[in-house]
Amino acid sequence: MQDNPYLEWAVPALAQLRPYQPGKPLAELERELGIRNAIKLASNENPLGPSPLALAAIDQALPSLALYPEGGAPQLRAALAAGLGVDPRQLIFGNGSDQIIELLCRCFAGPGKEVIVSQYAFAAYAIAARAVAATVREAPARAFGHDLDAMAGLINGHTRLIFIANPNNPTGTWLRTAELERFLASVPAHALVVIDEAYAELMEDPDYPSALDFLLRFENVVVLRTFSKAYGLAGLRCGYGVARMALIELLERMRQPFNVNSLAQVAALAALGDHEHLAATRDNNRSGLRALQRGLLALGLTTLPAAGNFITFFAPGGGRQVYEALLRRGVIVRPLEPYGLSEYLRVSVGTPEENQRFLQSLGEVLAS
Repeated sequence: MQDNPYLEWAVPALAQLRPYQPGKPLAELERELGIRNAIKLASNENPLGPSPLALAAIDQALPSLALYPEGGAPQLRAALAAGLGVDPRQLIFGNGSDQIIELLCRCFAGPGKEVIVSQYAFAAYAIAARAVAATVREAPARAFGHDLDAMAGLINGHTRLIFIANPNNPTGTWLRTAELERFLASVPAHALVVIDEAYAELMEDPDYPSALDFLLRFENVVVLRTFSKAYGLAGLRCGYGVARMALIELLERMRQPFNVNSLAQVAALAALGDHEHLAATRDNNRSGLRALQRGLLALGLTTLPAAGNFITFFAPGGGRQVYEALLRRGVIVRPLEPYGLSEYLRVSVGTPEENQRFLQSLGEVLAS
């Protein structure tokens, strides 16, 4: 990277950036190894796929693809606002919630400004902050999760954004209501607290806080959610943010006018109304988490907390070696070297058959 001749003319921040590393695609694995019927449990996708209502809405919208999408996603905006109990003007939509992370950094960070993240947190936060030449301050993790006291200790007059993933990907740790509320009360108004709830629809513990409940009390809270996980629309890229209207208005100034495509808009709208599919997704996820956790423990492996739709576990002999051995058996999980967790792997909940195949393959790998 450093010997790239174009770096001389690029913005300085680019020299320090490394691309986000997504999970390995199924088609790529099958091409490389010449195998068929591989399974992917690497990217926390919905194993049940999209809602049938969403697929029908996409099919109906196909003839209109020659037209630009509606820039403000008005129908999706109205339905989502009603469901969340917020004003439609409190919503902003993005090409995945990742794009809203970038918008927040472009609007509020930059040279001389600081962004606080937690060790082991979602890598996109630091990438977006460094891309705008902001200083990233990383708080050491506590028990693999967010240490809110350590994060509070990093706040100063230059702090503009604090990213909190609840639950955290990839470690599965999550914050309870009281501890998150105490932290928010301690943060000065000039620092925005961005609470990423990508897995909120899959969290069922009664003490899991919906950050939406904090919006009325704290003016510096931004909530991020997505249609990629529970709603099974990862391939269409549709996420959203919720905050005070004045804050959203600033983000809208930076947003590109057609950033959420028309198929994503109609599919997300239909998925919101398919309560049966969401219930089936939750049922599959609940039983899948239990099956994976039992299976991993039966293999003698240590796991981190099971949250959202994934579990991270300790891989004896090194995560990379176990990962590659699973690939040869047609099973894709997620290696975690980019997070500094080289001895751990993350597995997403699949269908019951996929979960069983993963556990069987992992047992064979460990035995060999």
